Amino acid sequence: IATLGVGGFGRVQLVKLKDSDVTFALKCLKKKFVVESRQQEHVYSEKRILQECSCPFIVRGGFQEVSARFCVACVVEALAYLHARGILYRDLKPENLLLDARGYIKMADFGFAKKLACGRKAWTFCGTPEYVCPEMIVNRGHDRGADCWALGVLVYELLAGVPPFSGTDPMKTYNAILWGMERVHFPNEVGKRAEDIIRRLCRQNPSERLGNQKHGVGDVRKHKWFQGFDWESLRSNQLASPLKREVSGPTDFKNFDWFPEDLDVPPDETSGWDHDF
Repeated sequence: IATLGVGGFGRVQLVKLKDSDVTFALKCLKKKFVVESRQQEHVYSEKRILQECSCPFIVRGGFQEVSARFCVACVVEALAYLHARGILYRDLKPENLLLDARGYIKMADFGFAKKLACGRKAWTFCGTPEYVCPEMIVNRGHDRGADCWALGVLVYELLAGVPPFSGTDPMKTYNAILWGMERVHFPNEVGKRAEDIIRRLCRQNPSERLGNQKHGVGDVRKHKWFQGFDWESLRSNQLASPLKREVSGPTDFKNFDWFPEDLDVPPDETSGWDHDF
């Protein structure tokens, strides 16, 4: 029906099943590129994790503070679900957050997600430069604290309109991240409570981060930035979303940017790595 987005590994299409009213977002990858970039295991991992997940805040697929809070609350629920199952997300950013027809956030793109045993660390360097945690940059291994760090960066970007760490190239961005939140300017759009939760989520020491301690992401729900927020109504999908947009139906894509059609015929890839996909 339409192209919803284009990324480094392919594009996302709005598609409709033949002889059915069922529509969904389909991630399209060129198999030859997957093999050449050695991403076969990442592709399979994404499929396995998505098959395991059944959570209303995960896709099966500058804001005002009230909108940012609602968005972040949906992400918190998704991360709590994943972390409880030993899954690191590792690619949190606005581009991977989708809105459904009710205005609820669904996390998408599990290409970097990884199952990790309790007490173990992951070592793969991955993610978007502006959202990468310090321990990943210096190759000390990372755990669910990487998602907590990225959550703090997300809160900042949703409120300020720009990420807290950026540079003219990735290396300058990484250097800014290593300097930490202490050197980041907080504009007036970021209130004191929001600033506090951002700083707590983005502690340089992963073990000190909000959401990466004994009670996990549940501690984020108790922060004063969420004071008065109705978590139960959110979980039951009864809370009115400030993000809801009017759509005429499941094939209405007017809220997406326009992308030219990809008319290139993908080259054949016959190694058979995806024979049981």
